[in-house]
Amino acid sequence: MAYDIIGDIHGQADKLLALLQRLGYRQRAGAWRHPQRQVIFVGDYIDRGPAQLRTLDLVRRMTEAGSALAILGNHELNAIAWHTPDPRAPGEYLRPHFRPGRGEKNRRQHAAFLAEVEHRPALHAELIDWFLSLPLWLELPGLRVVHACWHAPFLEWLRPQLRDGHYLSRERMPSVTDEPAEEAEKDNACPSLFKAVEVLTKGIEVALPAGHHFHDKDGTRRERVRVRWWDADAVSYRRAAILPDAARELLPDAPIPAHARIGAGDTPVFFGHYWLSGTPRIQSARAACVDYSAGKGGALVAYRFDGEETLSSERFVAVD
Repeated sequence: MAYDIIGDIHGQADKLLALLQRLGYRQRAGAWRHPQRQVIFVGDYIDRGPAQLRTLDLVRRMTEAGSALAILGNHELNAIAWHTPDPRAPGEYLRPHFRPGRGEKNRRQHAAFLAEVEHRPALHAELIDWFLSLPLWLELPGLRVVHACWHAPFLEWLRPQLRDGHYLSRERMPSVTDEPAEEAEKDNACPSLFKAVEVLTKGIEVALPAGHHFHDKDGTRRERVRVRWWDADAVSYRRAAILPDAARELLPDAPIPAHARIGAGDTPVFFGHYWLSGTPRIQSARAACVDYSAGKGGALVAYRFDGEETLSSERFVAVD
């Protein structure tokens, strides 16, 4: 099978339609199809963009028709948590609605999706059930797909914790959202449901050295930074931090924690999540990110995979 791996859509249905057409897909019997190829969606279908339900309808129709595969992104994970009551805090949800300092931020990040579903509770519940039907990762002949980070030790630890096919269950969601009270608990190789799912869907984060911080794309102050897990040579904060070059150069050349150095492995791996920009290019001979910020004015990107063991930047296709 030849695959077209499509990055984070974030409610940009028009960009998705334009990309599918450019890739040679045509609408037939209610879904977009290609005679020889299949799409793989890497997650983050919702939030930010103007067409949440249209996007989900396109993706769902393709998966139901067999013309696409789809995995869970962190925004779908957040949507499940937003919708699920917290058994430990009556009246609250696993992704807090009302907690001071968090409820307002969580609603703001989820506002575009809520605007289209919050007044339609039956549809909202149906979509949450569909999100729960999406696997956390795919392992196919010759390639692997995950939303943010292919962390082999955590994947192996997770397998028996999940439903067959690498699916989360609603019953597991309280543990999945049970964030450690101490930051230090996040910075070791010991797995937990929270830590493993967090890494697969949001990437590896490490605490910045004392005195260092940055502001993310939403203006939130951060004292933890995601790292270039796919780069075996990214062993220092200055090399590993996923930040604009100017901010990264201000970081020390001190080594990052050993548990954050994992590498991409020998099988091509595709992922989204990282809000890249500029001309699409592979991250290494075995790793390619397909998220180029479609949700905030960037291109929607696909990588055309035909079984090659060495990836090539020439295989990207993008629409603005």
